[in-house]
Amino acid sequence: MRIGVAGIGKMGAAIAARLIEVGHEVAVWNRTPEKAKAITGATAVATPRELVERSETIITILTDAAALDAVYKGPSGLMTGEAAGKLFIEMSTVLAATEIALAEVVRAKGAAFVECPVGGSTGPARQGKLIGLMGADEADAARARPILEQLCRRLEHAGPVGAGAVLKFTVNLPLMIYWQALGEALALARSIPLDPARLMDLLSETSGGPNVLKARGPGVAAMLKGGDGGPVTFNVDGGIKDLKSMLTEGKSRGIDMPLAERTLACYQETARHRSGAAEVSTVSVYWATRGGR
Repeated sequence: MRIGVAGIGKMGAAIAARLIEVGHEVAVWNRTPEKAKAITGATAVATPRELVERSETIITILTDAAALDAVYKGPSGLMTGEAAGKLFIEMSTVLAATEIALAEVVRAKGAAFVECPVGGSTGPARQGKLIGLMGADEADAARARPILEQLCRRLEHAGPVGAGAVLKFTVNLPLMIYWQALGEALALARSIPLDPARLMDLLSETSGGPNVLKARGPGVAAMLKGGDGGPVTFNVDGGIKDLKSMLTEGKSRGIDMPLAERTLACYQETARHRSGAAEVSTVSVYWATRGGR
């Protein structure tokens, strides 16, 4: 199949590489052309409009609602091309209202729209082992499923467009809170003469250790000892953006989220004193070493 990918950040690049590996003809576009040209086996195009013209299915995975608006509706945007009959799969992490409004724009052009934000980072994306959180009409979901199953080890159809965005926040919220909770737990453990690597390994074997700790625990231990935590797959700024979106989504539904509010403030403090571009687990390291006796 001819598939276009708009948004060649870390996740977009991994998704494009996976699609090429499983046999699709892939075209790519990115605001920074050099990133698109770096995808081996893909055809880099100059505009989102050209991406539509070359593709049967178009996948978008972008930073935020403003980026989506520019790429879909801007000059030479996706919607300026001949979109009728084509399938758009939108994989960004944005508000449900953003996805619903975008679906209306795409459908008005005679195209199909599926939202499918994902759980997982670049490694699972490259291996086709993401968790897909799909929101779509039944017919559109069926059309998108063969492609998404090549990217995801589990694909959950949550309901109509908008449901996928809400489920993505549901999945991410405990993880965002966990990095803060881990930092506070590690602060308590400062007086214990255990090597950080051994402590992280212990935590990963207990009920206080989620799946992500097995993958990221060694990096946290390395940072606690002043070393390199490994490649950045999701950064602190991304966590801040998602937490703000979760709070906005909650407010729109009349839901109080005091723990998310406090966690957001803790992430913002981490970004001020460390770096918003750092791996999100830096939150744990900052709070493990901040102040105290």
